Amino acid sequence: MSAQNTGKQAAARAALEFIVEGKVLGVGTGSTVNFLIDELAIQRTRIAGAVSSSNGSTMRLKAAGIPVLDLNEVGEIDTYIDGADETNLKRHLIKGGGAALTREKVIAAASRRFICIADEAKLVDTLGAFPLPVEVIPMARSYVSRELARLGGRPVWRDNVVTDNGNHILDVHDLRITDPVGLESAINQIVGVVTVGLFAARPADLVILGGPSGIRRF
Repeated sequence: MSAQNTGKQAAARAALEFIVEGKVLGVGTGSTVNFLIDELAIQRTRIAGAVSSSNGSTMRLKAAGIPVLDLNEVGEIDTYIDGADETNLKRHLIKGGGAALTREKVIAAASRRFICIADEAKLVDTLGAFPLPVEVIPMARSYVSRELARLGGRPVWRDNVVTDNGNHILDVHDLRITDPVGLESAINQIVGVVTVGLFAARPADLVILGGPSGIRRF
């Protein structure tokens, strides 16, 4: 296993201590979360079920024998665990590399506690080296692209990708995000944007990073 994957697996295992026994768990999407689901499969009786942020995670959870529940039927979730493409020390995140950002943001908002798990390479001083994903309604893609360019970014349509919600993704390059909360608000105000992959207005409550030197929490 690569050092990066070892870090992801270590972070996923470290998050298990925050699972509340007998409760429904919010489960995100991505390679680090896949390690979490593998761990949950071994001890699936600890949780009452899961609310999933993507069709891919849903399939993986069901294959592990974990019931997948509808958020509308569950109400507030105690804990949501998900990965990130970038994080800073304020626990502001860029997410959406797996195109599940809208459902991820909904579950994060509906959860009392949001825990981010990642390998230590995801920690940055300033967000933006990873292109910022923006989910858009298909008919608005060109218009939203022009508006994102006005904000200083270089949007690129993620070709041949359709989200689980039937929408498109624009990846915004060349950003140096010094005001994550402000940029999140500005992009969300553009007509045609479903959501932006900045998780800053509602950041993670805890970030767990895995790496060669062990686990880091902040």
